[in-house]
Amino acid sequence: MAGRRPRKAETTRGKRPRRPGGPGGSPVRRGKRSDSTDAPPVPRGNRGQETRVTDAAGPERLQKILAAAGLGSRRQCEELILTGRVEVDRKVVTELGTKVDPVEQQIRVDGVTLPQADRVYFAVHKPPGVICTNRDPAGRPRVVDLVPFPELRLFPVGRLDLHSEGLILLTNDGDLANRLMHPRYGVEKSYRVLVVGRPTPEVLAELRRGVYLAEGVARVSSVIVKKDLKQSTIMEMVLKEGQNREIRRILARVGHKVLRLMRLAVGPVRLGDLPPGEFRRLTREEVEALRWASRIPGRRSRPRGRLPHGSRRHGSGPRGGKTPGGNKSPLPPEKG
Repeated sequence: MAGRRPRKAETTRGKRPRRPGGPGGSPVRRGKRSDSTDAPPVPRGNRGQETRVTDAAGPERLQKILAAAGLGSRRQCEELILTGRVEVDRKVVTELGTKVDPVEQQIRVDGVTLPQADRVYFAVHKPPGVICTNRDPAGRPRVVDLVPFPELRLFPVGRLDLHSEGLILLTNDGDLANRLMHPRYGVEKSYRVLVVGRPTPEVLAELRRGVYLAEGVARVSSVIVKKDLKQSTIMEMVLKEGQNREIRRILARVGHKVLRLMRLAVGPVRLGDLPPGEFRRLTREEVEALRWASRIPGRRSRPRGRLPHGSRRHGSGPRGGKTPGGNKSPLPPEKG
């Protein structure tokens, strides 16, 4: 008919494609990822508790690991995978994007084992204003930046919130880190806390019995008053758990706001006189003592050797680092 516009040809642009299925085809389910990866699944921890390393550099794309090991460009390493020349835990991997943990898994190229990075352990004095996550879109200073060895792929053992300070351990040993953080192994963490007011003996007893939080009952292993000030109190507390901001929350529940919080020790490793913003390598005796404290299977006797009395000053490690604004803590210095 004259004057009528011709109909436009049908197009699939902008339309959702049909899902294959029905006769002769199998439906594709959304949200499912291929299970062709040979890496074992990572167990999920209890919510609200530091039961596993969530920010570890850990699993990465296989082609990225091969490229970092100097086997060629990213594209060349992808060709190695596609042609079946790469094995993970003695199984050939041909799918790009497979994530592998080079510390926990064995990678072989043409039958030759990819050399693994040595496991290293650092003690760091985290100043206030430094975060303990490996990834931060806001670009804030990170505790891993205090140890200037990015090739080591370090991650923090546990957490200290933005405003807290003190000892934080950095390592690339995921197994030991998980055991140090999991409440099952009961590794003690010691803190010095400056709070508003003067906690009564009844309040201290309540902290030992347990305070109800959203995740359940949180209790301290021990708490003692170190010094009474005019309008505040300095206490030392020992915990075996790792819930988020646990000390600040339980003290708030009993009516005492935390003004300053410093971690003094993780198991047998102490902060000592390590200055804010600096780091040191753990001694072999300290690492063995941490393994004993976390009861790693196969270690039936206590580690031999003498642990240092407190932590030695910066300089026992290969290098040291400072962060701008690493001011001196107003809390009394730790002795011993």
